[in-house]
Amino acid sequence: MGTSTQEAPEEGAGTGDPAALRERRREQRGWYFYDWANSVFSTSVLTVFLGPYLTEVTKAAADADGYVHPLGIPVRAGSFFPYAVSASVLLSVLVMPLAAAVADRTGRKKPLLGAAAYLGAGATTGMFFLDGERYLLGGLLLVVANVSFAVSVVLYHAFLPQIAPPEERDAVSSRGWAFGYASGALVLVVNLGLFLGHESLGVSQSTAVRICLASAGLWWGAFTIVPLLRLRERPALGTHGPPGRTALGEGFKQLRGTLRELRRYPLTLLFLLAYLLYNDGIQTVITQASVYGSESLGLEQTTLIGAILLVQLLAVAGALLLGRLAARFGAKRTILGSLAAWTVAVSAAYFLPPGEPVWFYALAAGIGLVLGGSQALSRSLFSQLVPAGKEAEYFALYEVSDRGTSWLGPLLFGLTYQLTGDYRYAILSLVAFFVLGFALLARVPIGRATAAVGNVAPGRI
Repeated sequence: MGTSTQEAPEEGAGTGDPAALRERRREQRGWYFYDWANSVFSTSVLTVFLGPYLTEVTKAAADADGYVHPLGIPVRAGSFFPYAVSASVLLSVLVMPLAAAVADRTGRKKPLLGAAAYLGAGATTGMFFLDGERYLLGGLLLVVANVSFAVSVVLYHAFLPQIAPPEERDAVSSRGWAFGYASGALVLVVNLGLFLGHESLGVSQSTAVRICLASAGLWWGAFTIVPLLRLRERPALGTHGPPGRTALGEGFKQLRGTLRELRRYPLTLLFLLAYLLYNDGIQTVITQASVYGSESLGLEQTTLIGAILLVQLLAVAGALLLGRLAARFGAKRTILGSLAAWTVAVSAAYFLPPGEPVWFYALAAGIGLVLGGSQALSRSLFSQLVPAGKEAEYFALYEVSDRGTSWLGPLLFGLTYQLTGDYRYAILSLVAFFVLGFALLARVPIGRATAAVGNVAPGRI
């Protein structure tokens, strides 16, 4: 294609050059820190505090029948949060691929990463002002923060093929996820201390929650400095279009070309479809677990925070463990095994007895062991299926369903609750995502898919 770009190959990748190896390790360590920076948004904001708190704020603004009316649309108060998550993803679908196309065309991933990160961090910090009946403010800040988060993570992922040769990517990706979960656990411990001790500190429970939300934004912004200093920009090579045409205009053109080009790689497309399904399930469990625990099981906020903290701690070990299993059995087989475990866990959630935290903790432990590894290995496996020079654009398509940006799952969860009024049926509906995702991933021949895009597969995939 006339508008395609390629980037210079990574110097010293896969070689014994000590200087190149030191530089690569330095970049990798800096890269890990963006997981350290942004994971508190996934953990403290999306997973723990915002769902139950925004639901309570929405209930306070609801009418006698339990409905709010944003833009004149009747919405059950308990469905507003998952609908807001879905709305943020629909907007992300428009913004992420365009931002990624501009990044690949201009070779300026770092400035775009920084802009998206600080916009998201600012919106998250602004959640301190979410109180009373300001559910619309909460929905707006959630949309801005989640879209910014999605764009920044697309660009962050796109650095992986540039800072790690194929044989290192499973390990590097797994360490990044481990950094993220360690960060999430650390901040959550502090949040838990504040939440439990809010009376002794002279603040209300609502104020404590808002401080926890805002602190996630401050943490995100502070540690984003590290990758921005450590990562090295790779200038894009190739045709840049007619003089005077803006990067944005060229980005639109290149995005259209990428979507056409994707049809030439049906195996990469098949992997994306599989990932879209099973990761939508994962992300919906992450974002809706606290709502399910509080509304259906009647668990206290301290119990929910403790369970999420357990997930974070075990996810660190789980990410590293599944990385080792991938080195022995291959990333694809390891991911398939994790999806079987997810299916069992979500099915078991339907049968949890109300008011008994021990069973919720047991389920959290099982999820923690497979959570980080299934995500880390999916990221590294997909990096093998991306044509050189198109990393950001292809990872934009990947990120449509990554972390807190899935939309099919929250939409199904919200609709199921809207129709049944029962969160148990809502959580059980998510089993379909894992079963269908498993079936599609099992049909992807990774070796052939890697060769089809011109990459060299690692020894064990």
